[in-house]
Amino acid sequence: MKRLFDILVSAAALLLLLPVILVIAWKISRKLGSPVLFRQMRPGLHGKPFEMIKFRTMRDAVDSNGNPLPDVERMTPFGNFLRSTSLDELPELWNVLKGEMSLVGPRPLLMEYLPLYDEEQARRHEVRPGVTGWAQINGRNAISWEDKFKLDVWYVDNRSLWLDIKILWLTVKKVLKRDGISAEGEATMSKFTGNDH
Repeated sequence: MKRLFDILVSAAALLLLLPVILVIAWKISRKLGSPVLFRQMRPGLHGKPFEMIKFRTMRDAVDSNGNPLPDVERMTPFGNFLRSTSLDELPELWNVLKGEMSLVGPRPLLMEYLPLYDEEQARRHEVRPGVTGWAQINGRNAISWEDKFKLDVWYVDNRSLWLDIKILWLTVKKVLKRDGISAEGEATMSKFTGNDH
């Protein structure tokens, strides 16, 4: 049921939102240049890598040594708007349609985090990663990594179609309020560096 729900909703959303997606793509090309899409390998179901696509929100700004500047310095007002409204996530509907992601599940994090999880935290990969999830409606980027992982594993143990529908509904409310977009003092979220215990 979950996969069928994902296919029907993501396909309908891509069709309905196509004009919005095209306008955003045009705006990004005008304001940030190309590429319009941000592509990155992320761990999917059982940690298997897939290429996640999002709209680009940052400038390609580098320091004198050619290293990318911190996120805060590369983020533009337009990019900030895309993130605060979650419009940068719209291309992920294509990942959902392809079966690499689900509409609801733990957010796909970085490949480099995989060896840093403890046994319990690694359980977040027992399901497909989601465009939104239980952690997103309970704090998004404004909660600690430890709390985020606990919420992810809670979802794995309690997942159901009705819970997914509830999370999608609460996500819409959260996005409209633009709540919990970033961690304190960060453009998005600080890096996960492993467990202290």
